[in-house]
Amino acid sequence: MATEGLLSQRMARLKSSAIRELLKHSKMDHVISLAGGIPSDALFDFEGLNQATQRAITEQPKNAFQYGLTEGSDTLRVRIAELCALRGVKTHADDMVVTAGSQQALDLVMRSLIDPNDVVVVERPTYLAALQTLELAEARVMSVASDKDGMVVDELETLLHTQRIKAVYLVPNFGNPSGVVLNEARRRQLITLADRYGFVIIEDDPYGELRFTDERNPTLFQLGQEMLGHNDAVIYTSTFSKILAPGLRLGWAILPQWLLHKVATIKQAADLHASSLSQTIAEYYLASGRLPTQIDKIREAYKHKGELLGSLIEQELGDVIAFNKPKGGMFLWARFREPFNTTQWLEKTLEQGVVFVPGEFFFPERPDYATLRFSFATATDEQMHEAVARLKRAL
Repeated sequence: MATEGLLSQRMARLKSSAIRELLKHSKMDHVISLAGGIPSDALFDFEGLNQATQRAITEQPKNAFQYGLTEGSDTLRVRIAELCALRGVKTHADDMVVTAGSQQALDLVMRSLIDPNDVVVVERPTYLAALQTLELAEARVMSVASDKDGMVVDELETLLHTQRIKAVYLVPNFGNPSGVVLNEARRRQLITLADRYGFVIIEDDPYGELRFTDERNPTLFQLGQEMLGHNDAVIYTSTFSKILAPGLRLGWAILPQWLLHKVATIKQAADLHASSLSQTIAEYYLASGRLPTQIDKIREAYKHKGELLGSLIEQELGDVIAFNKPKGGMFLWARFREPFNTTQWLEKTLEQGVVFVPGEFFFPERPDYATLRFSFATATDEQMHEAVARLKRAL
């Protein structure tokens, strides 16, 4: 059978995830991975998850193993609304769709919003998998710079003078890969621009609870409600993957009413609903009251890991590499002080048995080849000492 020409044009253009390819190397016994944004399984609350699973199976077997609502379990959505309220996101169960991780939430939102060649603006650099969903949606992706205070919204405002923009996507809290936080002044400026020019903000917030200090900026969703009196301008997505367990594959999207049922319709066509078993487990886990203590445990561990990796890089590689000092999240974003190609260097570091993500893959345009992303979430203290020593040898 001749198969030439059978693939859709969008699939012909779609590139494989560089991070997924690098994870193949990280599975090798001799390789220390500073690559994938994977939470540390040493920090999973296995006891609490086991208790929640047993209760789900024994107390609600019909709910756990039967088909459910496309929008998600009523009980779980109430629990998520309570969780969001602690973040300043005041919402109701009927305003959200439970998804298979926030990655599916992004995909559903993009497919609901974007027509081919619609302009979507992202920060530079930005989350690689978001670029993939935009590519599948056939969006025209444009970017503006980011600095220590997050997306440079002044650049976006300049762009709006000449471009009709459909949506702006960003990770405002401890961004992937940059680790930076969008400051409050820029958040307010972004809300004002969305109202003035009529675009939608997609606020992706997987890392907001992983802060290392008591500083907390209001969410864009919260500011939209306060400044505009409604939430029509902001879509809020988040996940249990970074604070509970990614294997549950549970995230959510809080959506304006004009979009909510469209997203639910696409989800129904895609997979009917998120896993009933996972949702029931999450219901019982949230009801147990263990999550706040679990989040505190993760914060403390990641703060230590981030500070350790930063101090090691500063000590051993500080003369050649500059980097941010993140106040939360899972990533340390670095840049060589002189012109350098980190993708080519990766071949050398793999020979030494350490893997990271070259920065060029996080740029939709004008890539900075001297950048790279380290993840400090999974490596042990001993592995980080060894990884930095290997990186130094690779130079």
